[in-house]
Amino acid sequence: MPNPGTLSLHSTAHATPAGGVVVIHVTGMLDATTREEFSGYLDSAADDQGPGMVLDLAGVTFMDSRALGLIVHHWQRATGAGADFALVGVQYPSSKVMWVTGLSQRLPMYDTLDEALAAFGADGERLG
Repeated sequence: MPNPGTLSLHSTAHATPAGGVVVIHVTGMLDATTREEFSGYLDSAADDQGPGMVLDLAGVTFMDSRALGLIVHHWQRATGAGADFALVGVQYPSSKVMWVTGLSQRLPMYDTLDEALAAFGADGERLG
């Protein structure tokens, strides 16, 4: 099992009825010590594969407000470009900052990747 303080990022591509989307699987802590790595990875994914993405946060052990700010930035980038964006596997204990800020009510969140991908094609609508 990886050290909970170590950030691990990997991505997979998925086709959806609304087009392609990159799924970024995140494991570990999202805080000041991993911000630069997380930011660079999200920027590279968006630049290389387009702004549409799903962030799988099921493996996140802690998230601070700076990491949440990066997530909000990429949500806005995706929706501004007419692309899909969603979060999956968000756990309250490790992501309390989403609830404290009220963003848990605004960000598109799903329990599973399948639910998020299915929502992307629902009635031709985009998430955001």
